[in-house]
Amino acid sequence: MSTLAAARADNFYYPPEWTPDQGSLNKFNGQHALRERARKLDQGILIIRFEMPYNIWCGGCNSMIAKGVRFNAEKKQVGNYYSTKIWNFTMKSACCRHEIVIQTDPKNCLYVIISGAQQKIEEYDNEDAETLALPVEEEKGKLADPFYRLEHQENDIKKKKEAEPVLVRLQRVSDARHADDYALNKVLRSKLRNQKKRVAEEEATSRKMGIGIRLLPPSEEDTAAASRVKFASKFHKNQKEKRALIKSSSIFSSTSASTAKQYELAGKRRKINATAASNLLVGGYKPSSWAKSASSSSKRRI
Repeated sequence: MSTLAAARADNFYYPPEWTPDQGSLNKFNGQHALRERARKLDQGILIIRFEMPYNIWCGGCNSMIAKGVRFNAEKKQVGNYYSTKIWNFTMKSACCRHEIVIQTDPKNCLYVIISGAQQKIEEYDNEDAETLALPVEEEKGKLADPFYRLEHQENDIKKKKEAEPVLVRLQRVSDARHADDYALNKVLRSKLRNQKKRVAEEEATSRKMGIGIRLLPPSEEDTAAASRVKFASKFHKNQKEKRALIKSSSIFSSTSASTAKQYELAGKRRKINATAASNLLVGGYKPSSWAKSASSSSKRRI
């Protein structure tokens, strides 16, 4: 992009015919400051970049649209919840161009799907996910009561006093373990040095064996598993292959095979006789004494 084009794109280029009394550059060019995003501003619609708040199923092609995928959405106010505005976002999915409408819910602090999609329900156990369970609505309502909050505060203080000795002991152990930084660093460097040495030895052993990968050190379990493996000898392998071939072949294959072999031998004999006859006609080689005697006897008979 040239310098002039870059200046125009950044809205820093003032043409020669512009004067300060004509107002801003947007007013002079007859355009909005938001450009294409404000093309439907007369309808109360602003084009924004909307990010999907959770995983959903597309209503058109039933494909999953992941959380965080961004869309060019039309933002429009559709109501109020007290003094908070309720916004409506209309967008089209990239998979099938199906229209999806999502709306804000200020009362519950959520995004609600109005049409075109369905929220993907993901259930999990708090213990498996290692997270804390959030208080339910009843618990939230009770926390607004000062007496209920005071009772819980006393229970929390009791739990703190019970757990304080354990926490203090753990803190002392942690401080004693990390007090000498030089010793910890020395142990760590020694451990890494031994590990590098062991890896180099394993790689050298693998290269001597002609293997391109590093082998793990031998273990008793691997030795026991290898001892239980028995490889079949070549004789047994050939015997099994022959038996499998015999079982898979037909019981009438012997007669047909002998007949085919006889036909093959007869064909070879015909080829040999035809070659000998052609050589005799051309004079390629002299007939033997046996052939001469056979030919003279035949002439005498004639």
